[in-house]
Amino acid sequence: MSFSVGSLVRARGREWVVLPESAREDSVLWLRPLGGTDDEITGIYLPIEPVETARFSPPDPAKELGNARDLSMLRDALRLGFRSGAGPFRSFAGLGIEPRPYQLVPLLMALRQDPVRILVGDDVGIGKTVEALLIARELLDRGEIDRIAVLCPPHLADGWVTAMRDQFNIEAVPVLAGTAARLERHLGHESLFDRHPFAVVSMDFIKSEHRRAEFLRACPDFVIVDEAHGCAAVSGARAQQQRHALLRTLSQKKERHLVLVTATPHSGNEENFRSLLGLLDPGLVELPLDLSGDENRPWRERLARHMVQRRRGDLRVYLDADTPFPDRLVGEESYEFSPAYRSFLEKVLGWCRERVADPTLDKRRQRVQWWSTLALLRSISSSPRAAAETLRSRAKNADAASEAEADALGRQSVLDQGDESDEGTDVVPGSQVEAEPTHPEHRRLLDFAREAEGLEGKDDKKAQRAAELVAKLVADGHQPIVFCRFIPTVDYFADVLEKKLGKDVHVERITGLLPPEDRALRIKALAVKTRRVLVCTDCLSEGINLKDPETEHIMFDAVFHYDLSWNPTRHEQREGRVDRFGQPKTQVKALTFFGKDNPVDGLVLEVILRKHNAIHQQLGISVPVPTDTDALMEALFEGGLLRKGATNKQLSLFTTTQKNQLDVEWQSAAEREKKSRALFAQHAIKIDEVRRELEETRVSLGDDAVVERFVRDTMRARGTPLIGSPALLRASDLPQAAREGIGAASELRVTFSDPVPAGVLRLRRTHPAVAGLAAWVAECALDPLLQGPARRCGVVRTSCATTRTIVLVLRARMQLVSPRRSGTEIALLAEDLISAGFSGSGSNQTWLDESAVNALLAAEPELQCRRPVDPPAGARRIPSSLAGNGEGRL
Repeated sequence: MSFSVGSLVRARGREWVVLPESAREDSVLWLRPLGGTDDEITGIYLPIEPVETARFSPPDPAKELGNARDLSMLRDALRLGFRSGAGPFRSFAGLGIEPRPYQLVPLLMALRQDPVRILVGDDVGIGKTVEALLIARELLDRGEIDRIAVLCPPHLADGWVTAMRDQFNIEAVPVLAGTAARLERHLGHESLFDRHPFAVVSMDFIKSEHRRAEFLRACPDFVIVDEAHGCAAVSGARAQQQRHALLRTLSQKKERHLVLVTATPHSGNEENFRSLLGLLDPGLVELPLDLSGDENRPWRERLARHMVQRRRGDLRVYLDADTPFPDRLVGEESYEFSPAYRSFLEKVLGWCRERVADPTLDKRRQRVQWWSTLALLRSISSSPRAAAETLRSRAKNADAASEAEADALGRQSVLDQGDESDEGTDVVPGSQVEAEPTHPEHRRLLDFAREAEGLEGKDDKKAQRAAELVAKLVADGHQPIVFCRFIPTVDYFADVLEKKLGKDVHVERITGLLPPEDRALRIKALAVKTRRVLVCTDCLSEGINLKDPETEHIMFDAVFHYDLSWNPTRHEQREGRVDRFGQPKTQVKALTFFGKDNPVDGLVLEVILRKHNAIHQQLGISVPVPTDTDALMEALFEGGLLRKGATNKQLSLFTTTQKNQLDVEWQSAAEREKKSRALFAQHAIKIDEVRRELEETRVSLGDDAVVERFVRDTMRARGTPLIGSPALLRASDLPQAAREGIGAASELRVTFSDPVPAGVLRLRRTHPAVAGLAAWVAECALDPLLQGPARRCGVVRTSCATTRTIVLVLRARMQLVSPRRSGTEIALLAEDLISAGFSGSGSNQTWLDESAVNALLAAEPELQCRRPVDPPAGARRIPSSLAGNGEGRL
C-alpha cells in the first residue's frame, strides 16, 4: 500500500507523518511521529512491518472540554511544532533563530533572481552570516538546491559549521588541510563533495592546483564566499589572484548560485571592486566610477539587483523592531619612551635610513629593503621581544621575484592590506636582505637584537602603562580583548599582564600559530572564567565566534589596541568583535594606545587613524584608505621617517601638500561611499512588503511572544509557573521529552526576548526544550490515555462574539511538487494551521472571513474559569459541527 507525503499512518503503536524522503524509495517509509521532532524520524521497511492509515475520533466535550487557555495552548503547541512551513518563507519553521526584520531584505532580493548572484556588504556586527544562510536554507527547503559549499578563510570554518548546525539545522563538514585526509579515507573513487552535500571549505586549501580541479568538478550549485574582499583580483598578490581565478571559473556556470559576503566590499581600489562585481554579472566590470545622473540610471539599477550594503544606523530601528546595538565609547591613551628605548629607536632608525639610501642595491632589492625597514620599525614600536626576533629573522618579501611583487607583498604585510586568512600575517617580519651570515651588516643586526632584548622590563614604558590601563578596565567590570600586531608581543605582554593582574584574572593568549580549531577551543574554555582578558593578534579580528556556547553571549565588551594597525579597516574589525548585535552590555569600550614621542605611531595616528575616525563620525560609515594613493602613503613614510637627515618631529616630516592630497582623495572616496550606501540600502524593497511577509510567517509559525505565552501557560498548568524575567526553569518541572532538551543542567535562568542578560539562556521556538514541551502538549491532547494540559475543544465567552459561533482550527499537511532545473520533480511536505468559523446552524450558517476568525482566536475571554464538570448547552452541539475523523481540531 502506498502513502502520499503528509498523510497520517499508524505503526508501532503510534501515529506518524509520512515524509518526502519516502517518495524516493519503494520499500522504505520515512516517518516522523505526530507531534514529534526531527530527532525521532524513523525508516520502516514495508515488507516486514505493517503500516496502516491513522484515524482519530472527534473530540468529546463530555470528557475534554477546555477553556480559552487550554485551546490556545494546543494551537500554540501545533504551530511551534511545525518544521516544514507552508510559507511565505518555507525555511522559517526549522530555524534556530528568529531573524531580525532587516535580515529579510537580502532574502527577498535573492528570491527575485535565478540564479542568485548577490553581494551582502552590510556593516560589521549586523549578521551577514545569518543573511547568507537564510538564502541557502530557503532554497534548500523549496527543493531548488540540495548541496551547499561555504568558502572561507580556515580560521572562520568552525564558526560557519556551528552557525549552520545550531541556527539552520544544516550538518556541514569542515574541509581543511587538517580534516581532508580523514574525510577522504574511505571514499574510494567518490569525491568528498559528492559524499558530503554540505561543506565548509578553506579557500586557501582548495585553491591549490591539485585540489582545484576536483572541487570545480564536484562543486555544489550554491556557493557562499565569506570575506569575499580577499578574493578580488589584486595585482601582484598571488594568493588573491588564485582565489579570484577559482571563483571566476565557478561563476562561469550560469546555473550556479553565488553569494559573496564581506563588510568591506570596496577596499579603496576601484579595479579590485569591479573584479568582485564581475563574478555576479560580467558586465559590471565596466561600471562607471560616477553613477550619478539620469544617464547612469540603468547602471545603478543593474548593480542594485546584486548588491545590498547598509549602515548600522539604518537598521537600529527597522520595521518597528528595535535592534539593540551597544553604544561604543572610544578613547585614546598614550605612553612615552624611556631614555634607553628612545636611544635604541634612534639608532635603528638611522641604520634604516642608511640602508634605504644604499646606491649599490638594484631596484628589486631596494624595494625589498624599503618594506623591510618599515616592518622593522613596526616591530620596534610593538615590543622589545618583537624587535629582537625581527632583527634575527629574514624579510618575508626578500624572495620577491620582482620590484612589483615586492611592493604588493609589502603593502599586504606592512600596511595591513592583506586579509587574516594569509598564513603568517602575525609572524614578525625581517629586515635583512643579505643572505650570507658573513655580510658586514649581519653582526650589526645581531647587536641590535641583543640590545632590544635588554629593554624588556623597566625600560619598556609601553608595556607598563598598558598593563595599568588593562587592569583598570578589569577593575571597572570589563572583559577586554588586547590586540597586538605580532606573536612575540602577545606572549610578552601576556606575561606582563599575568604578573600585574594576579591569579584572580585569567589571561588567555591566542595567535596564528594555533590551528583554527584550537583557537575555538580556547575561546570556549574562557566561558567558565568569571574575570578574563584575551591577548591576541589580528587572527581574531574577524570571524571566530567569541560567544559563550551555553548562553550565546559575547564574552568580551572592551577592545584595547596595544599596537596600532596601519589599516583603519582592521581597527574597525577589531572593535566589531565586541560592538555587534547580541552584545549583552549596553556600552562597549575601545581604547587606542600610542606613543607620544614615537614617530611611527604619530605618523599613522595623525595621517590615517584620526582621519578615518573623522570620516566615520561625519558619515556613520567606515571608509577604507584609497589604495590608489599608495604612492602618496609611501611618500609620507619616506619623507617623514626614512629620509636621510630627517628628525623625529613627525609632524614636520612630510609636506602639507602631500597630506592635503591624501585628505582630498580620501574625502572623495568617502562621498562616493556615502552615495553607494544610500543606493544599495535597498530602499526599493518597501518596508510594507517585508512587513507583510513577516506577519504571515509569524501567524503561521508563532513568534517570540507565542513561545513565551506557550511556555508560561504550560508550566503554570503543570503547577510550576515561571516567575518574572529572567525566570528560573527547573529540569525536574518539565516532562521527560522537554527535560532532555536542556542537557545536564538541573536548572536554568531563561528569557524569551533580547537583550539577553549575562548567564541567561534565550528560549526560541526551535530550542529542544520548547520543541519537547510542544510535542508533549500535542501528543497528550491527541491521546486519550495521556493526561496533559491542552484540550481539542472548549467554550469561550467573549464580547467579540454576539452570537454563538463555531471556530475550527485544522492542522493541514500538504504535498508540494516542486519542479527541478533538470526537468525532474521533488515532493515536499508543508504544514500549516487553517482557521475557519461560522455562526448559525443547519442551512442558516454564515461563514466568517479570515480577519473575523483571527479576531476571535485572539480575543480575551470575559471569564477565565476552571474546566466545567458538566458541559454547557452550547458545548453539547460541538460534535455535530465536526466532520471527518476530527484529527487536529480544537
